[in-house]
Amino acid sequence: MTIEPNWRTSTYTKSDSCVEVADNDPTVVRVRDTKNRQQGHMNLRPASWTRFVEFTKQLPL
Repeated sequence: MTIEPNWRTSTYTKSDSCVEVADNDPTVVRVRDTKNRQQGHMNLRPASWTRFVEFTKQLPL
């Protein structure tokens, strides 16, 4: 059964120059460009997405 993506943006987003994430499917995290939704999306493994998010939290602002 395919789960319909539930797209969302970060609460830190202040404009439409961001990415949208659909992480409501336990088997895949989808990421797409907010300004270019029609261009498709990337499918990532949840563990890879988690590592990416944790890495970005360590970056200086």
